[in-house]
Parts: sequence; structure tokens; C-alpha cells
Amino acid sequence: MFGRSGWEIASLCRVSDPARARTTVAAAIVAAEVMVVVVLGVVEAVNIDRDRVTAGVTTTVFFGLYAAGLAWSARGLAQLRGWSRGPVVLAQLIQLGVAWSFAGSSTAWVAVALALPAALVLAVVFSPATTTALYADRDGDGEGTVGG
Repeated sequence: MFGRSGWEIASLCRVSDPARARTTVAAAIVAAEVMVVVVLGVVEAVNIDRDRVTAGVTTTVFFGLYAAGLAWSARGLAQLRGWSRGPVVLAQLIQLGVAWSFAGSSTAWVAVALALPAALVLAVVFSPATTTALYADRDGDGEGTVGG
């Protein structure tokens, strides 16, 4: 399966168009989250001051590594790679936890802005159609059966 495009894999697994569309939307939402993390990293890097150089640099590096890992996972999800589900789920659960910390105050809008995309991505990656799309044809025989 190495070197094959997502479309070739989808045809091998007999992935339905709705499953591919939902997975693509979830990957696009994760990609948008990546862009937000990149912006946060750049803002942190620009605002490093002399009193907190170590904290600023490590936070910037963290945002950069997190964005790279999330981007890699979004790409894997778009290509229907089964391994991508775990990192995407973990990132969305972390995002829900951060959203919860903003709930109930004047920053409730931040909670909603964080929770809605995370919940949508989780709903897509846990849907039966996505499970079939991500894990069908694990034995490489082209049959398109889950657990085969």
C-alpha cells in the first residue's frame, strides 16, 4: 500500500463517497486547528521577552511540534490511514478539556469555539462509516472487509 494515493486506497477498500467526504471534512477541520496552533506559536515567538526566554522558547517549540504532529495526523486521516485516528482523537479530547476550562465565564465563547469542531471531528472519526473506511482491507486482499 506504500506509495498509493488516498483515492487508490479508497477504491481498493470500496469506501463510499459519503465516508470519504466526512473524513475529508474532519481532516480539513483538523488542518484549520493546525493553522490556529501555528498562529499561536508565531505570536508566542514574537512576544518572547528577556524575563522569560526559556518559557517563551519552549512554548514556541511545543506549538511547532504539536502543529507538525497534528498536520501529519490530518494528512493521514485525509488519506484514510488507520493510524491517524488515535492522534486525532487524543488532540480533540485535549481540546475538549481546554474548552471546559473556558466554560462558565465571560470566555464561554472560547469554550464553544473549541468544543464544536472537536465534537464534530470526534463524531466523524467514531462513525461506523469512518471506521470501515479507515480499517477496511487491513489484510491487503482488496476485499474491503473490516477485521478480515
